[in-house]
Amino acid sequence: MFLEELRRLMDAHGDITTLGEISSEDSLATMAEYVTPKRLHMGYSFELLTDDFSAAHIRGTVETLEAKLQGGWPCWALSNHDVQRVASRWGGVDPHPQLARQLVALVCSLRGSVCLYQGEELGLPEADVPFEALQDPYGKTFWPNFKGRDGCRTPLPWTGDADAGFGAPRPWLPVSEAHRALSVAAQEANAESTLRAARAFLAWRKSQPALVEGSIRFLDAQEPALAFEREQDGERMLLVFNLSENSLEWNVPPQWATAMQVQAPGVATGMFTDGRVALPAHGVAVLGMSK
Repeated sequence: MFLEELRRLMDAHGDITTLGEISSEDSLATMAEYVTPKRLHMGYSFELLTDDFSAAHIRGTVETLEAKLQGGWPCWALSNHDVQRVASRWGGVDPHPQLARQLVALVCSLRGSVCLYQGEELGLPEADVPFEALQDPYGKTFWPNFKGRDGCRTPLPWTGDADAGFGAPRPWLPVSEAHRALSVAAQEANAESTLRAARAFLAWRKSQPALVEGSIRFLDAQEPALAFEREQDGERMLLVFNLSENSLEWNVPPQWATAMQVQAPGVATGMFTDGRVALPAHGVAVLGMSK
């Protein structure tokens, strides 16, 4: 009955876009079932909200969904209000300074729409919330084995002030001291900040049809390299991500040996010479060519 009523509303209002938050024992299969022309436009998946930051996991997740979808459109996320912030979840106690920028570029380069969780564009790590300040019932019940979800729910630091720019009333959760130096105000004033880098990449992405609407195909690459192609109307892009804190080199496939390097803003850029990509820690290389 719900889906019938939803379809009736969509038929009556053609400008409605529907997004379903889908979780089940096999959420990728359920997404494929519900994201169809007669049901939902997009499905929001939890499959990348895991502790696994391997190229194999990312590739396997995306490829599995792509194989199941029949003309549907995915929606990807790396963080939300129920899991540890991705900078800490995938970067540890002291995340590499290029990690947050790379992750914005990575999730925004997959086929589909994107949900960026508040603070990802600032590179915020997980906040340390003391027990006496907890609001999450799960954290209160299972402390200290599970500290709850409040570490990813603290106020976005608009400023470095005591109230993070929210005004006099005390916020629902305390402002993390570790977040003050990463405030929006501080990063807007710094041309080299993660925020400015994220904005630059997102603006550039909008100008790349292959990244906005193109198909996706992964290429074989040894860990920790992740490589995939995007293609739209004969325009092709190859994106290579180094998911580690060590530099690496990767030989591109022969068909890409004569490609041109594309300068993607906001990320640590790899170098492409003689058919080989050299990537710094958490670096990204983008190649482009036309058919």
